[in-house]
Formats: sequence, structure tokens, C-alpha cells
Amino acid sequence: MTFAGVELLREDLILAGTLIFSLFTLPILLPFLYTIFRKSPLGIHWDVTLASALTFMTLFLIGSYTKFDNKFWEWVAKLDWEKGVPGAIGAAGQVVIAILAVWVAGRQNEITEKLTTQQNVITQQQTIDAYFQGISELILDEEGQMEDWPLERVIAEARTAALLASVDAGGKAKVIRFLSSANLLTPLRRDGMLGRPILDGSGGYVVDLASGVRVINLGSMLTGKDLSYTDLRRAVFTGANLARVNFEGCNLAGADFTGAILLMSNFRGADLTGACFFYGDDVNAATPRSRTVTPNFKTGAQTGAVVEGVDLNGAVGISPEQRQYLCAWGGVETRRTIPGGCRAVPNLLKDS
Repeated sequence: MTFAGVELLREDLILAGTLIFSLFTLPILLPFLYTIFRKSPLGIHWDVTLASALTFMTLFLIGSYTKFDNKFWEWVAKLDWEKGVPGAIGAAGQVVIAILAVWVAGRQNEITEKLTTQQNVITQQQTIDAYFQGISELILDEEGQMEDWPLERVIAEARTAALLASVDAGGKAKVIRFLSSANLLTPLRRDGMLGRPILDGSGGYVVDLASGVRVINLGSMLTGKDLSYTDLRRAVFTGANLARVNFEGCNLAGADFTGAILLMSNFRGADLTGACFFYGDDVNAATPRSRTVTPNFKTGAQTGAVVEGVDLNGAVGISPEQRQYLCAWGGVETRRTIPGGCRAVPNLLKDS
């Protein structure tokens, strides 16, 4: 039909034939063309392509509406092409080359940054793996039983402090999860002769909250550190100084904060499902840790975390017991941020 229209010089036949031909060929060509476009630089950087297309379309509409395009073409028609073309082409070529040079330099910097980031991730993981291996060899005997002498505990703490100071938030979370799952942050009961941890008869070690000794004491290793948006489920932070630590967006389900110092810490959007802030079954008897009074792990007195100035905006999974403790001992600043408020719970920190 298209060829007949060309022979007969009829535009309606040419248009009809082209439309019919397109209806049959486009379903076949479109997937192929889409694949080529998606793999091309224009498709990979589709956001830049879309922004450029919208910019040109906007300029075209503005030019058409203001008749600026007509003035532009009138100006082009008045140019002396025989004299000005070589210079114009040379200037335009220099501009294009400069733009391409800037684009290539930007791409090189982007690729270099990605490679550097990937190399840093690999190096950090290798460092963490070496730490895991070193700690295991340091505190385990030939039979695989824990054997940590005082000097070995000091070395283990020094290695841990050095590592936590050099890795990012994700790396810190990996180290804390490893130490927590291996019971290296939990106070363990020791025998009176050699100071070795005592087995509980079921494959683990006896936990002694009152007088047990930790293999590694976190102390102030994490003070002021950023742990945001990491997985810290069932992490053990007992007795640690966690002042000004950023726990924003963390998964802290089952984490143990008993006896920890949480002054000015950030728990925005954190998951606190099952997190422990005090020992004992009676939240009314639980109080924060004290420098002078021995904690009572049966009643919960002096076993709780210090929670003054904590930011809990958007935190989820807060149980009624957690809410009561945080409201009672968090002070004015903490009470303002607890989801649901603290109207029914008195501020015991003010009266203590």
C-alpha cells in the first residue's frame, strides 16, 4: 500500500501503509530496542537522560510560545557561513571536548570511589575474621574449653578496643554479636583454684551476675560511637558505658542493657522488643545502677540501666514493663520522647 501510494503520489495511502506496517513491526522491534537502550549509557543513567529530555522539551515549549525560536533561526540565516563556519566549528569542538573531558574525569572519580569502597569493605572483613580467629586461639585450650588467664583477658580487651575503634558501624555490630553469642561479654562463675569458667552441664558456662568475671569488659569502648541501622539482636551490653551511642534504627530485640550507662543515647526508630533494662520480675523494685550500693539481682534494685536523656522517638516493641522503667527513671527529657507518653507513671528520678 505504501509503495502504491508513492507510485500514485497519494499521501493518504502512504500514511495508511506506514501505520499498518508499524502495527505489525513495532511489537517485534520494541523489546529489542528496549534491551539495547537499557544497556546503553543513556539507559544506565536514565535519570540524567530523563532530566535532559525534560529540559530540552521545556526549552522547546518556551521557544515556541515566546517565538524565540523564530528569532534564533532568523539570526542564523543572517550569518556569513563562508567566513564564520570554520571558526564556529572550531569553537564548538573545543567546548564539546571540554565537556567530554569533564564527564570522563567525573566517571573516573566515581569508579575510583566505588573501587576504594569495595576494597575497604574487603579489608575490614579480613580484619574482623583475623580478630575472630585470634580471640578464639587466645582463650581456648587444645580441647576447645575456655581458658582465659588474666593476661589473656587484658590482651583480648586491648585487641577488641583497637578493632572497635577502626571499623564502621556494621563492623562493630559483627564484633558485638560474635562476643555476645560466645558468652565473652557475660560474667561467668570461676572455680576457686585456677579461675576457669565452670561448665553448667548442658554445654554452656554458669552465669554469675553478682561476682562473675567477663572475658572481655566493654567498659567505655563504645562511648559516643555510631551503631545506627545495624543488627544487634541479643547483644550483651551489661555494665558498659554507652553514653551518647547512636542506636537509631537498630534491631535491638533481646538485647541486654542491664547496668549499662545510656546517658544521652539515641534510640530513634529502634526495635526494643524483648530488650532488658533491669533484672528481676518486679519493675516497681527495679532501680538504676549505683556506684555505692551493691546490686540485688533477685529484687532488681540497683541492677537497671541509667536512662537519663535517652531519645526514644519512634522506638517500637516497648513493653509495659520497659515503658514503666523508662518513664520512672528516665527523667524529664526521656519521658518526653517515649511513644505513648508517661502520664500514669511518676517521675521517680525527680524524687530520688
